[in-house]
Amino acid sequence: MARYLVPLGIFLVLVVFLGVGLGLNPRQVPSPLIDRPAPTFDLPQLHATDKRISPEALRGQVWLLNVWASWCVSCRQEHPVLVDLAKSGVVPIYGLNYKDQREEALRWLEQWGDPYKLSIMDPKGMTGIDYGVYGVPETYVIDKTGVIRYKQIGPLTPEILRDTILPLVKKLNA
Repeated sequence: MARYLVPLGIFLVLVVFLGVGLGLNPRQVPSPLIDRPAPTFDLPQLHATDKRISPEALRGQVWLLNVWASWCVSCRQEHPVLVDLAKSGVVPIYGLNYKDQREEALRWLEQWGDPYKLSIMDPKGMTGIDYGVYGVPETYVIDKTGVIRYKQIGPLTPEILRDTILPLVKKLNA
């Protein structure tokens, strides 16, 4: 009988771990980059490939970095939220066009609207790797000193903006 207790104990531990894992929200993956300086980059702009930008050029303002792609179905879902946010002028939004073809990205923005102050191109996804991108869309709130303060995995919703991002932007701008 004692020989059955060890496998039974292991089985019960596995069931507990499975139960805990199933209760977690995959959109709330903690990022090791929170409260750390945003990774640096020097990438060409989507609309003007002869011009480049880096996070250092954006210091002194709170801003959002939205990782998007023309092939991303969820990006289309969040896009109206970004367009409305851009119209409000509350916080500038910069786009990181991730693993995309330039022509497709430009066509997508022309079709759906362009909420970005500007978009930069990351065709090989190397900057996305530096930012720990799991998949698109993802959005980062970056403070005036260039530190990442929040990461949203998945599409932005009006509720996420209202309850999390806009209060954080207001606090960081105070």
